[in-house]
Amino acid sequence: MQRRYNLAYMILAIVVVLALTALMVCVEAQARIAFASDRGGNMEIYVMDADGKNQQRLSNAPIAQWEPSWSPDGKHIAFTSSEARGIVGGRHRQIYVMDANGKNPRRLSNAPIAEWHPSWSPDGKHIAFTSSGGRSTADGHWQIYVMDADGGNARNLSNDPVDDRSPSWSPDGKHIAFSRRRNAANLDIYVMDADGKNQQRLTKNPSEDREPSWSPDGKRIAFVSERDGNMEIYVMDADGGNPRNLTKSRSKDWHPSWSPDGERIAFTTDRGRNVEIYVMNASGKNPRNLTKHPHDDTNPAWYNPVLSVSPAGKKFTMWGQLKQID
Repeated sequence: MQRRYNLAYMILAIVVVLALTALMVCVEAQARIAFASDRGGNMEIYVMDADGKNQQRLSNAPIAQWEPSWSPDGKHIAFTSSEARGIVGGRHRQIYVMDANGKNPRRLSNAPIAEWHPSWSPDGKHIAFTSSGGRSTADGHWQIYVMDADGGNARNLSNDPVDDRSPSWSPDGKHIAFSRRRNAANLDIYVMDADGKNQQRLTKNPSEDREPSWSPDGKRIAFVSERDGNMEIYVMDADGGNPRNLTKSRSKDWHPSWSPDGERIAFTTDRGRNVEIYVMNASGKNPRNLTKHPHDDTNPAWYNPVLSVSPAGKKFTMWGQLKQID
């Protein structure tokens, strides 16, 4: 009886492995990267496959739109819109959301000055963002805010007299990494609880460290640093330890975004004649151009509808389904 049970279990395991292998191939084909491009004459939101194929325009507005951020269920994309024709940045920035096919765009934030850089929480209930708090962006008093996914209940999380920006949620939704300018000389990476408490400094370098991006397993944070005299993509442990340069390029590299499996990082670079989106292994090896377009492409944001990370267990949804089968 025991031998018969072991044989049945072995057959089931083989079936699961074969199904998993086939699904992994399918997953690679379904993986999507949203990005911003001015190839249509205005900065707009586009989407492409993880290998750079099937590049499609989603938004179509007379004003600039950039900084896409996927909702965890893949049904919506939050983004920044300038509220003024042809302007990227400045006092007109506000946060919008649209369906994943580009339809039904609507405004979420409603500040008198500027709000930008949306980052969706892993549970889909909140969006963290950078805000001037109703003050002029010229005075540098930028703060990390959070609002409900429908745009309501906006509140200041960082509550600091200095400049805070570029929020990134941890995969379990318990923490937010962000950049803080302690003085005019540099930015550093900080982390705080999702309610704004327990703010801690992770990097301590005289050069600028900014644009944190949390890995799917929560163990690492990619970020942009100028500590080697040039904008490069670095990675460090989630507690700030073991920082290392991944790109090591003479060109500028910024906007890191992890693949859902944590094996690759997409980023923006000016290595060619214009700004392009590249992807590299998480070790920094094998960088290659994804967009390959004569116009500027930037702000990559990776999403995968199958290997999505659950906010509680930091495990793949697919793996949970296999465990249920077992």
